[in-house]
Amino acid sequence: MNRARSTAMATVCVLALALSAAGTTSALASPAHPPATNPTASNAVQAPSGLPRPTGPHAVGRSILHLVDEHRQDPWVPSAGARQLMVSMYYPARPRTGGPAPYMTEDEARLLLQEKAPGSPFPAEKISEVRTWARSDAAPAGGRFPLVVLSPGFTLPRATLSGLAEDLASRGYVVALVDHTYESSGTTFPDGRTLPCAICDQPPAGGPAIIEESRAKDVSFVLDQLTGRDPVWRHARMIDAGRIAMAGHSIGGAASAVTMAADHRVRAGINLDGTFFAPVPDNGLDGRPFLMFGEQTSDQDNTWNAAWSHLNGWKRWLSVAGSEHGTFTDLPLLASLVGVPSAGGITPQRSEELTRTYVAAFLDLHLKGIPQPVLDGPSAADPEVTVRLP
Repeated sequence: MNRARSTAMATVCVLALALSAAGTTSALASPAHPPATNPTASNAVQAPSGLPRPTGPHAVGRSILHLVDEHRQDPWVPSAGARQLMVSMYYPARPRTGGPAPYMTEDEARLLLQEKAPGSPFPAEKISEVRTWARSDAAPAGGRFPLVVLSPGFTLPRATLSGLAEDLASRGYVVALVDHTYESSGTTFPDGRTLPCAICDQPPAGGPAIIEESRAKDVSFVLDQLTGRDPVWRHARMIDAGRIAMAGHSIGGAASAVTMAADHRVRAGINLDGTFFAPVPDNGLDGRPFLMFGEQTSDQDNTWNAAWSHLNGWKRWLSVAGSEHGTFTDLPLLASLVGVPSAGGITPQRSEELTRTYVAAFLDLHLKGIPQPVLDGPSAADPEVTVRLP
């Protein structure tokens, strides 16, 4: 899986080994969840033993969907039958409704440690109990909102993009955070089964197989289920089907472009530090906007330069000094909660803040029509970020 896979695995290994060293008294132990609040639009403030507080005006609700694609066999384990997915739906909610939303299941946390650091004595529950700000099955806020689909990196469970998902929901987006079964360390289903990764040790030759045979098809199926005539999500009325975007980390980010090429319902896309395993089509996604947001390294430049040259609509290439591949996920923050310094030159809190700021700015511009000067050149407030213009 070259750079995207190896770097993602290294990042999680650092986290897992750090957690092991921290022992059972780690700061990841979670107190009781607080009541839902309406956070103000200020800089992200780290919640004790958990994710940073969302920065938008809405409380955040979360519900879990189990989707079955009866028309498609699972691409990695054909004997499993129809393709099945777990999706976390984050949405603007009414405050002080719903119950605490767990970060991930204990089995998912155990398999994450087992995949990245076999033999680690660190208790899995200390990861599964990381505090979130979302409330399970909270009453939805009134109104209709744009939809953003999030796709995690290869080998990583969907929970590792929870911080971004919560923040976007607080800012007025419905977010579908997809777990791509058999491609992450573990995915728990409603019947209690937690399916491990089937292809992590021996991924298919090249990233295009994963992107084309799984990611793009999974996302289009999720859109069918959320926006079709008979949507499966009970709050589907919240979704404005005319305003849909996709963002992803690593191979999930590369899949954003492929999904856009195949599914014109997706109006805008974001690649968070993912190698473009499959090239951007010659038609440049028909002029739809695309954001490339990643670390400052040379080994991604070949595919990123090629993608940049083909994109023919609104586009930006943002580079973050001091970042690394995991910067755009929750992984650095999880490590910091057990006292491990950042692998890059910026703190986990700062990297989380930058990711939230620029992802939301792109979406606000292209799905809500709100001007975003921060995307048009250097910002004195964000000296780490280099903005490349067309």
